[in-house]
Amino acid sequence: MTDAKTLAPPGKPTSIRHHKQTPLEIVRRVFLIIVGAILVGVALEIFLVNNSIIDGGITGISIMSSYLSGLPIGIFLFILNLPFLILGYRTIGKTFALSTLLGVIVLSISTTLLHPIEPFTDDIFLAAVFGGIFLGAGTGIVIRAGGSLDGTEIVAIILNRKSPFSVGQTVMFINLFILGSAGFVYSWDRAMFSMIAYYIAFKVIDLTIEGFDESKSCWIISDHHKDIGDAITARLGRGVTLLHGEGGYTGDQKKVIFCVITRLEEAKLKSIVNELDPAAFLAVGNIHDVKGGRFKKKDIH
Repeated sequence: MTDAKTLAPPGKPTSIRHHKQTPLEIVRRVFLIIVGAILVGVALEIFLVNNSIIDGGITGISIMSSYLSGLPIGIFLFILNLPFLILGYRTIGKTFALSTLLGVIVLSISTTLLHPIEPFTDDIFLAAVFGGIFLGAGTGIVIRAGGSLDGTEIVAIILNRKSPFSVGQTVMFINLFILGSAGFVYSWDRAMFSMIAYYIAFKVIDLTIEGFDESKSCWIISDHHKDIGDAITARLGRGVTLLHGEGGYTGDQKKVIFCVITRLEEAKLKSIVNELDPAAFLAVGNIHDVKGGRFKKKDIH
């Protein structure tokens, strides 16, 4: 007998239930958030704060508030992020809010415990570089785990729904304003070093999220599509998909080769295409995530 609770009303689509995470997935998420938050705490207390270098967002405001008041950074990190956590819970989702709450709590505790430790270096440039690296790596790990460590990202996501600016543009504008404020609180050279640290962190976040083995999509239009497709499979170990295309101006029927490769395989693929058809059309673009299908590399000899 069919359970009546699973039937959708006539004319209405069946609701999609939220995926319930397994205990292993939850442990993995919690572990990554804790590790990422601790790395950010190391960046702040061991490299940045004692050298008067700040980060963007709520973290930067917390650093300056701690400097002006003499109170621990952890207090401001938790209190200033709390309203945004509530906002994120209502607008983005429970899982994201709880993940962010865990990250903020761990970050607040780690900065408090690491505060008595002397900075590893007094060289302002080295502090900015390595602080940015640890900051970006930790933040990237937390983002990959589905959380956040800064309330400004939540604001940016919400504003993106009601403004023409992207999330990245909104975060950048807010952070440039906060980083520029360091010039008034500390000095202008510290503000410039803060921007260096922020830029490095920004790049490391991308690297952490996307990974070193960045994927690329390739579109190839050629009359020798069979030879090129076979060569890609045999020499790169990648599967290819043949799509039907039509010239917008000539109306000619064409075969379009689509495949996904890694960044390290791009040069080899270009060499294959140029060797078999120098006149072929080739477009290569970055892909932030690949899942499913037959992307896994085949063995080649």
